[in-house]
Amino acid sequence: MKRINARGPLHFIFSLTGLLIQLVDASSETQPVAPPNFVILLADDMGWSDAGCYGGEIRTPNIDRLAKEGLRFTQFYNNSICGPTRASLLTGLYCQQVGHRGDRWDEPMDFSRCATFAEILHGSGYHTMMVGKWQGRDLAVKRGFDRFFGPNCHGMISYYNEVQNNELYLNDKRWKFPQEGFYLTDAFADYSVQFLEEAVQQDRPFLLYTAFIAPHWPLHAREKDIVPYRKLYAENGWNILRDARFDRQREMGLVPASWSLSPAPEDIPAWEEEREKAWQAERMAVYAGQITCMDRAIGKILEVLDRAGVVENTVVLFLSDNGATDRGSPLPTATHFAPQLESANWRLDRVPMRPGSGPNLPPGGPETFDAYGKAWGNLSNTPLSGFKSETYEGGIRTPLVVRWPKAIRSGGKIDGCVGHVIDLFPTLLEAAGVEYPREFQGRELTPFTGKSLVPGFEGRASLGERELCWDAVGQAIRSGEWKLVRRAKEAPWELYNLETDGTESLNLAPQFPDRVSDLEGAYRTWQTRTEATR
Repeated sequence: MKRINARGPLHFIFSLTGLLIQLVDASSETQPVAPPNFVILLADDMGWSDAGCYGGEIRTPNIDRLAKEGLRFTQFYNNSICGPTRASLLTGLYCQQVGHRGDRWDEPMDFSRCATFAEILHGSGYHTMMVGKWQGRDLAVKRGFDRFFGPNCHGMISYYNEVQNNELYLNDKRWKFPQEGFYLTDAFADYSVQFLEEAVQQDRPFLLYTAFIAPHWPLHAREKDIVPYRKLYAENGWNILRDARFDRQREMGLVPASWSLSPAPEDIPAWEEEREKAWQAERMAVYAGQITCMDRAIGKILEVLDRAGVVENTVVLFLSDNGATDRGSPLPTATHFAPQLESANWRLDRVPMRPGSGPNLPPGGPETFDAYGKAWGNLSNTPLSGFKSETYEGGIRTPLVVRWPKAIRSGGKIDGCVGHVIDLFPTLLEAAGVEYPREFQGRELTPFTGKSLVPGFEGRASLGERELCWDAVGQAIRSGEWKLVRRAKEAPWELYNLETDGTESLNLAPQFPDRVSDLEGAYRTWQTRTEATR
């Protein structure tokens, strides 16, 4: 029998196969990593505890799904007011560095020294889309977005009809408003889905930024979304529900067991003493209905990602622009809107809009214009102190949920690192592998103030100790676990240790005057550096 030569044809075949395997392995190692897609979902005036995954009783299955499959941050911050937060989100800078004072909701951004994340990512090959609340003097399509639907928001709001100075645009053209059947959050959902379905057909990464107006006042919600909550709020009230939220937060590990629930403001009565329980319960039921509708919109967006098979490498971020408001009826104190209210342009569905609501005028429909008041706002911010516009934790701490399966391998985790909305732009760029340029379209760009969150997603080093500052209606600086805060510019400073007292219940300023002085000095330095003096 003839023996097969060990160096013969069979050996050659094995050798060739091995060589091909090595070449394939080497090729896979050098293949460029596909840049991720981004979906940014921004709520408006939503409190820290409203979503189910942050202890709330409001039904938010889609936000909760993101939390189950991703990360929840417990110490992530905003700028306490909508316009300033959006300015920081878009640019990665303190709002004062781009033209905002910080205490006003609607000021023009100064783009002479900055660029938006849409501009930079668009220039790097991304298809960029925006739906929702835009507050720039230029439309979004002038600032890096390929597609846009929403109001160029400089006036008051209705969920049911178009309002003067708040007209809707599709790209750069006025959108023809439908005669009936319109609801703002649903329209945002429809265009987010349409834009995404277009994007997933393209051979390039995409970014969708959907900036909801919900649950910002006015209290406008459809009956189907209000009904599930009427009995819940009428039978329990704000005291019982606030205690229940706090208990759930401790069980979830969102807050340390050693924290105490912040005292309710003195002007909030006990629920048992409230004379108009049915009306008050209706206000909160409408607010909850607005969030339910927004969560349903988020679910439609997630369904597009599911169907397209792009979930693994899509970064989804959900957050709020500031804490819950303490306002009741907004219009009586907003005198500069009175002429608009009296004009024909304020007629909604041919019914004049009326400020406020009450036992004989329940909120929810297009003819009312109300907010839900301090007691319910205090519930929304459980367990934190303060409200929107203030620099206490209830005004500046936001829920942040991040899902990115490619990097965040284990879902349901909680991240306690101290982050800020200025960190989102650097995060997008690091995830995309894009460098922030020194110059863009002839503009010399201010270096980032924020830091990337990507190392934390991947289980690498966290952001570590950092110093953050705020200048809104109140002022504050956080350095490590210490926070110096005051209610207004001339008010006395208060000092809190947020590690042991995150609800700001025990003012330590009298015991540590040197620390107060040091932190105040650091705050003054920040003001000078960012041109935040006013």
